[in-house]
Amino acid sequence: MSTHDTSHATAPFGIAVALALLAGVAACLWLPELPPVWLLVATLPVGLLAWWKGGRLRWSGAALAGFALAGLHAAHALALQLPSDWEKREVAVTGWVVELPEHQPRRTSFAFRVDDTAAQPEPLRGRLLKLSWYDDFDGTSTGRDRLRAGQRWQLRVQVKAPRGLRNPGRFDSEKHAMADRVTAGGHVREPLSAQLQSAATGIDAWRERMSGRIAAAVPSDGSRFVRALALGDTRGLSDADWMTLRANGLTHLIAISGFHVGLVAGFAALLASAAWWAWPGLGRRCPRPVAMAVVGLLGAAGYAAVAGFALPTVRTVLMIAVVAGVRAARRPTSTFEALALAAIAILLVDPLAILGAGFWLSFFGVAWLLWCLPDAGQRPVRDLLSAQGVATVGLLPLAAVLFGEASLAGPVANLIAVPWWSLVVVPLSLLGTLLEAVHVGWGEWAWRLATWCFEASWPLFERFSASGLALWWLPEPRWFALPLAVLGAFWLLLPRGLPGKPLALLLWLPLLWPDRHLPANGEAELQVLDVGQGMAILVRTANHSLLYDMGPATPGYDAGERVVLPALRALGVRRLDRAVASHGDSDHAGGFDAVVAALPVDRTDAPEGAPVAAGHHCVAGTGWEWDGVEFRYLHPTPYFPYLGNEASCVLRISTAHGSALLTGDIGEVVERGLVRRATGDPASAIDADVVLVAHHGSGSASDPTFIAATSARHALVSNGHGNRFGHPKPDVVARWQASGARVQATAEGGALTVRLAPGGPVVETRRDAHPRLWDAARRAAGASGTAQAGLSYRPE
Repeated sequence: MSTHDTSHATAPFGIAVALALLAGVAACLWLPELPPVWLLVATLPVGLLAWWKGGRLRWSGAALAGFALAGLHAAHALALQLPSDWEKREVAVTGWVVELPEHQPRRTSFAFRVDDTAAQPEPLRGRLLKLSWYDDFDGTSTGRDRLRAGQRWQLRVQVKAPRGLRNPGRFDSEKHAMADRVTAGGHVREPLSAQLQSAATGIDAWRERMSGRIAAAVPSDGSRFVRALALGDTRGLSDADWMTLRANGLTHLIAISGFHVGLVAGFAALLASAAWWAWPGLGRRCPRPVAMAVVGLLGAAGYAAVAGFALPTVRTVLMIAVVAGVRAARRPTSTFEALALAAIAILLVDPLAILGAGFWLSFFGVAWLLWCLPDAGQRPVRDLLSAQGVATVGLLPLAAVLFGEASLAGPVANLIAVPWWSLVVVPLSLLGTLLEAVHVGWGEWAWRLATWCFEASWPLFERFSASGLALWWLPEPRWFALPLAVLGAFWLLLPRGLPGKPLALLLWLPLLWPDRHLPANGEAELQVLDVGQGMAILVRTANHSLLYDMGPATPGYDAGERVVLPALRALGVRRLDRAVASHGDSDHAGGFDAVVAALPVDRTDAPEGAPVAAGHHCVAGTGWEWDGVEFRYLHPTPYFPYLGNEASCVLRISTAHGSALLTGDIGEVVERGLVRRATGDPASAIDADVVLVAHHGSGSASDPTFIAATSARHALVSNGHGNRFGHPKPDVVARWQASGARVQATAEGGALTVRLAPGGPVVETRRDAHPRLWDAARRAAGASGTAQAGLSYRPE
């Protein structure tokens, strides 16, 4: 068959069609709401027909088919989620532990697949749950240490629909829940009554047993990386390990990545080639190129199984399968065409794959290398350097948008880690695993050698991480920053000699130095972050930043590290002029240490006697001015004893365009005291356009006289969705609404942005400003017939 005929035959699945299909999928998932299902069902065959018929309609047909297919997959994934009337129900379920349970202090989190039988609750039948199993509050074990991958259990659980926090920053747990088809989260109730139905079996059980053998055979701490590289078991890696990897741009090499799957496939193909060379008679039964492709695919599939069929490995196996199929069909196909076929296959199987960063990094990384280095392989050292340069320039825009960070040490670190870890550490780790699978004890020497080789390089990367070459955090950019930066990368990677290349750097400015939308002089902005049942508020003026509270912390979870710091970085906050812990309770000051350790802080304040390592005390009557904005503490008064909630720092922020009052967790007694002092002292005035409702809307706060004295137009509540305290209390909400205030809560609207600017205070919710089709709050509000997600409560 001629090249022309081949090109014509593969045109329906060529590069242009792959791009059109991708555009259709992305366009659908970018919408704030899904089109009606009937419209998607009607659109899909129209798109497929136009795609197949070809001609001028082929590209538009592929785009239309991608749009409809993505919408149907998204609708199905959302339909799998727990119905609103099942929220917080306690049910008995039987099923399997899938993936590897993650044991943390006081908690084990695990994925649980419910049996698909009539005996199981109908909304959970055959569905995937993300569960937690807790110890008692006093630390007494409840048997969670018995959990193993592949076990079958009967559990009593309390379930809840997937619901995440919404803040400035990149991570969106609701998006991942939809992409992973998670039906519900929840926790184990009555854990002592949980019954183990059968012992651990399956590939995940084998992985966990093999991981235990590595830990037992290699006493060194470096064995945690061998377990990650050989089995995809990253449970042993600490937050400090991940930070070092991110600072060096090496996270793609740890755990089992698509790159490693490709290496295994290549090694397996070489073994097949050697076998066919040694026994030429095999060629009469099966041509050597076909045998190499098939054996390479089998090797990749086996390695993916060892990794528990993690999504990056499955994507790579699918890509290799496409290439193997083309080879088996003996049709000459360019590498670009094979890449397009793999993309089409993935998008047709699971269009929601584009919601993960791995999809974009995998395909764009390979595409950049194929375009810039079509003849790579003849000069290994120079090709490695060139490939690293191309990957750095080509993938920086994507990495910046997906992760909000860039590693200045990444290019150098990858030049060392890619050949050393991938060609030495990974093969040794896999060899040990293979030998151990054949006979217990045979793999120990290879694991020890792999650990030694890894540990020889790790200190270098730790030094890189601690140097000025570590992570460069990037603020959240506007939507147009990515296409401009990609265009700039394309310009920079064009052949040498092209004039005007330095001008391409200008196209990167909206991405690398985006507008932070800082207040003007005399204005202020408040970001009431969505930290769950806790509090964290960023206050910005033209040139200064203050953080009031840092979110909750519990064993195994620190909102300061997981929520507050990413939000600050997304907002472009590189240092804090002042950090105020309103009082010492863990839901307010839990993240204090994490924030202070990660960011330069000029001054820290807390009430006198609070169990917080602050350098100064907040005392009523003291204040300061930044950029034409006045800050003044109204409580606690001098010599006020530390009484926990009642000693909370109360801070009033005044601008020419409005004022705000931050109240911490004070109760009615302190509120009435503030009213009395304000009556006799204008400097202690508590009137404010925006008030943070005290104690998350508890019934012990929001005294009617205090509410009347504030004359607030906006009452904001920082609370967790479905919190066990029932905050905010309905009568508290009613009192604020009766006074004329609009009540809004982080549990429903996500982070609340307050702008004290000309025209008066404006409050905007994160969920309203950045709508997503998978938004759990909006869908729950629609199901219950309430207002939009941004409104926590409708005025009566």
